Amino acid sequence: MKNREKRYTLAILVNNQPGVLMRVVSLFSRRGYNIDSLSVGETENVAYSRITIVISGDREIVEQIKKQVGKLIDVRRVYEMTPTRSILRELVMVKVSTTAASRTEVVELGQIFKAKIIDVTSSTVTLEMTGDLDKIQSFYDLLSPYGIVEMSRTGITALERGSRPLSSISYSEDDL
Repeated sequence: MKNREKRYTLAILVNNQPGVLMRVVSLFSRRGYNIDSLSVGETENVAYSRITIVISGDREIVEQIKKQVGKLIDVRRVYEMTPTRSILRELVMVKVSTTAASRTEVVELGQIFKAKIIDVTSSTVTLEMTGDLDKIQSFYDLLSPYGIVEMSRTGITALERGSRPLSSISYSEDDL
């Protein structure tokens, strides 16, 4: 894992139709934009899915992406999730190499980070943890010396703070 330039999180509300995700991702690919993180799933209304995309770049690129994505068929809303107005989380599962002597230390680190132990073998401990990017990076950094055997991350998912759902957010064409 490495340090990155400024990161932006976009929540995209789309019609839950085949091919919508491909069209959104293809737009990024055609324009040469890299996606740092991607998560997708149905919303509380099965007619809609929510795509959460994290991208790196400058403000101008993000504004251009928001406008271009907002013009796609089946895209209902494009909303930028900010750290102060949003809750951003990710799930990570990490398999760590252990010995009989180091297993207790790895388990204690997991407890500090409120991680769940989901598998134990004679040579590994597998932990599951959710958190923001800083927490996950700290967890990874502390486990790395033991030897990361395997790791899988879900990608960022986000909700706006407060009671207002994304589907109710109104905006002008200039906000896209």
